Amino acid sequence: MKKYLSLLLAMGMAASLAACGSGADNGAAQGTGNDVAQSATESVAEDGSVAITGVEDGVLTVGMECAYAPYNWTQMDDSNGAVPISNVPGSYANGYDVMIAKKICEANGWELEIVSSAWDSLVPAVQSGTIDACIAGQSMTADRMAEVDMAGPYYYATIVCVTNKDSAYASATSIAELAGGKATAQSGTIWYDSCLSQIEGAELLPPAETAPAMLMSLETGTVDFICTDMPTAMGAQAKNDNLVILNFSGTDGDFRFASEEERAENVNIGISVKKGNTTLLDAMNAVLGTMTEDDFNSIMNDAIAVQPEI
Repeated sequence: MKKYLSLLLAMGMAASLAACGSGADNGAAQGTGNDVAQSATESVAEDGSVAITGVEDGVLTVGMECAYAPYNWTQMDDSNGAVPISNVPGSYANGYDVMIAKKICEANGWELEIVSSAWDSLVPAVQSGTIDACIAGQSMTADRMAEVDMAGPYYYATIVCVTNKDSAYASATSIAELAGGKATAQSGTIWYDSCLSQIEGAELLPPAETAPAMLMSLETGTVDFICTDMPTAMGAQAKNDNLVILNFSGTDGDFRFASEEERAENVNIGISVKKGNTTLLDAMNAVLGTMTEDDFNSIMNDAIAVQPEI
């Protein structure tokens, strides 16, 4: 309903501008008068203040998989501050992403609406305006930021591998020592597209559609190890003490990037908003800018502590 009303409002504004004709354009070009054309990402409230695009009705609609613990997950009650999933009646979303979304909404006086969406559908949903933002553990890569604008970072996620305690790779100290193993990661991620390919001799199986499917392939022995980020690995290990996290960060045996800037792109986690929606982007950054890395880690630990069984 919110999107429908927004569409009607946009149509009304378009009709109004068309009625002004070329005279309005000439006035703007000459800089005369007090009426300045608003950008496509802004509107003006009755009190003259600039309203934030997408939340004119006071509701921030956020998309996430609701299946990517500890960033986000689905549960069947509202325990531990979970929020209803608007398109899945009777289900609730919780996790780090939900906790961050709630902080942003509380700071701005907004209500929070959570929408469950498949990973590959999240960016298109932001681009189309179906959702206002995507808070779903997305890396702030150059490719992604060519499609959407991103607020943040709202987390810094080290890239790691995960294996089983009885695996021949459990004591690996570098990616070179993972050669010969079967591996996978979640589809549409740098873990699969950029990292696993750096392990010479590794046998790459098709990517998993979801994080739970990725973890299941490891736990069932379909693969010898997976590549993911530290929060996902920590969340999995908290529920399965047979898992071993292989963290090569800061060593010569770590995954390689062309530059530290490129590494930062891949470990910094951000919030996607529609290209040009600077009002919403700025509002989110204003909240995230008051938080430290320690704050982020503390909230992530809280999420891991209450996540359900995978």
